Parts: sequence; structure tokens; C-alpha cells
Amino acid sequence: MAKVSKDDVIVVNENDEWLGTMEKMKAHKDGILHRAFSVFVLNNNNELLIQQRATTKYHSAGLWSNTCCSHPIPDESTMAGAHRRLREEMGFDCPLKELFTLRYKAQVDKGLIENEYDHIYFGYYDEAIHINPDEVSAFKYIPIDELEQWMTNAPALFTPWLHLAFPKIKAYVSTQQVNA
Repeated sequence: MAKVSKDDVIVVNENDEWLGTMEKMKAHKDGILHRAFSVFVLNNNNELLIQQRATTKYHSAGLWSNTCCSHPIPDESTMAGAHRRLREEMGFDCPLKELFTLRYKAQVDKGLIENEYDHIYFGYYDEAIHINPDEVSAFKYIPIDELEQWMTNAPALFTPWLHLAFPKIKAYVSTQQVNA
């Protein structure tokens, strides 16, 4: 049996049921459906924390995206993976809750395909951020309406999954009352 690596993704079917594992780059080259997660964090001013992906990322380098995103490693839940990547990419952790799942397929650069069953997590955080420069070039908190306008005016600056998840995130945030 082949050894499972931290660079493997969890291959799933259309019901998000485990089918096995595959090397991450092969899954993206072949467009194989795999499990992922995306984290959206707001501060107490209802501003979304977004990041600009590092220029060294294997795809979508330099694009603006949600707070963090990645794939759970084999034998890791999506929730555990979301917490792990918050710490690895943004240098913090916070309570998260799963809001919804997003099934999407998108061409990204370098001939790669994102074909993901994406678990969307949401949280609040107002403390220090210590980005990992290997993962993140820049970050900022931005009001939801301002981000929506920016994404409308310059859609090519943002990742495909942010475009797809953002309307549901915006709708969710509009129903929340934040205690400042």
C-alpha cells in the first residue's frame, strides 16, 4: 500500500464520501473531485479578513481570497484542517462554525483545475495577525460592501472560489449582530 502524505488530498464523490487519497498536484492536474475547506473571518466591525496569496503559490498566486483555504490531510476533519491552516497561514486561531458546503469546478492558472467539495467555515477575530510569507503576501480587513464593489470592478484580482462563496457569506453576515 502506498504511503499517505501530507501532500495528499481526500478524493470524494458527489456526496462528499471518502473514495481514497491522491497526490495534490495530480488531483489538480486531472481535475479530480476532492475535499477542501475555506475559512471566512470577520472582526467586530463586520469587516472580512482577506488575504493576497503569496506569489510562490502553485496556483492563483497573487490573487486576493478569503481568510484562508486548503485541504484537510488524510485522517483529518475539515474543521481540524481549517484550524490548522488558520494557524499556519495567518498565525492565529479562533472559534469556527461550518456554514455550508460549496461544490464547484473551476479552471485556474498553470493548467490546473479546482474540483472541490468545499466546506465553508466562519469565525470572528480581533487580535494580532502574523502571516506566513510563504503562504500570504498581504492581508486586510475590508467592509463587505467595499469588497463586493472591488470584486465587481476587478474580478480577475480574486480567486474563483471567493467569487462563488461570497454571496452566501454576504447574506449570512447581513443576518448577524456583532457585539463590538
